[in-house]
Amino acid sequence: MADVEASVRDLVERDCDCTERALAQMDLRRKINLLIGEWKAAGGSDVLPDVRDRVRVRPVKTVGNPVRAIGRR
Repeated sequence: MADVEASVRDLVERDCDCTERALAQMDLRRKINLLIGEWKAAGGSDVLPDVRDRVRVRPVKTVGNPVRAIGRR
């Protein structure tokens, strides 16, 4: 899904028609919502991860001093 979102952003930035890719992105989001609904209906009660959780586990790029980069986390 991230690839589709990136391609839509790229097409918009280049002022190109992104209708087909945007519709594909909306279809993927609809499928994810259906899967989450089915999961909850089947008894799924865990808290699903969101973007904030993904950002927290993303490693910090170390450009110069790795000790300084670790301190920024």
